[in-house]
Amino acid sequence: MNFYEHTIIARQDISPSQLKQVEDKYKKIIEKNDGNLLKTEKWGLMNMTYLIKNNRKGNYIHFKIEGNGNTISELEKSEKIDKNLLRFLTIKVKKIDLETNYFEKYNDDKETREERKTRY
Repeated sequence: MNFYEHTIIARQDISPSQLKQVEDKYKKIIEKNDGNLLKTEKWGLMNMTYLIKNNRKGNYIHFKIEGNGNTISELEKSEKIDKNLLRFLTIKVKKIDLETNYFEKYNDDKETREERKTRY
């Protein structure tokens, strides 16, 4: 089994319930095709550098997956025809970091900027 990091960008104007449905849909596809979903990160609504299908923002969801090539091909086949998605990207990695969440909100009371810099 191989490790993959998979990110999808959903349209900015979908409701939170629709976003949850999109997330659940792709979780089921991963599990149905002999994949193992290790971690899901919701990065939220973020600005994009350029317009994609007349959208300036997108809802980002990041999956960390253990699976084979068939799992990824079935996942991407479904994403190509989904009208709620703007883009998707899959990257094969050697090792998955399940500890670090790069887009979590930091509380400055608990941790100073210098402490964050030394951690990375």
